[in-house]
Amino acid sequence: MKMKDLFPLIIVAVLYVLCLSMAFTVSQYLSFESNTGFLNYKQQLIDNKFWLTTFYTHVFTCIVCLFAGLTQFSGTILRNHQKLHRLFGRIYFYNILFINFPAGVILAIYANGHFPGKLAFLILAILWLYFTIAAVFFIRSGNIQKHKELMIRSYSMTLTAITLRILKAVMSNYSDWTYDQIYVFDAWTALFINLIAAEIIIYFLFYRSKRKFIISK
Repeated sequence: MKMKDLFPLIIVAVLYVLCLSMAFTVSQYLSFESNTGFLNYKQQLIDNKFWLTTFYTHVFTCIVCLFAGLTQFSGTILRNHQKLHRLFGRIYFYNILFINFPAGVILAIYANGHFPGKLAFLILAILWLYFTIAAVFFIRSGNIQKHKELMIRSYSMTLTAITLRILKAVMSNYSDWTYDQIYVFDAWTALFINLIAAEIIIYFLFYRSKRKFIISK
């Protein structure tokens, strides 16, 4: 197998491992204890049932979104199981549209880091929704490439959940910043890292080979 064929498989395998680790992290909230994980930093909102319900809804359904989105980049499913591909695509789409976008907006309003923190998560939620709806629009109009490009962008927003936690672990151990400072830095950095990574992937998948062809002519 050539390296160019092996590389996407490696990426998908790494993403599966990261999604599984995320599922393990989320499993701690099944205890519904008020002093678990991220809730330790939101003690002022523990008695706010609206926020707490939104938090649990987002945490548990985001895992579904992560795995449903990841299946969309599996070559086997795309080539041989179109019905399954469409099923998981619909799960991903409706999950974001009706559950995680509204939850994301609500959680952004209550986010740490004052206005900069709230703004980062609000922008993330809006981009997440826009990329996902646009991806559906283009596949329904028959533009497969644009659909793929926008799904990559949409899934990059989904993956900020993982990027955020990696950055938080690094910054908590290797900086002396306050929690709010780390929170704002992580939110904006994860957003930009994932957007840039998506654009790099799109360029190499869809435009680099075309550019070479034009130059060679």
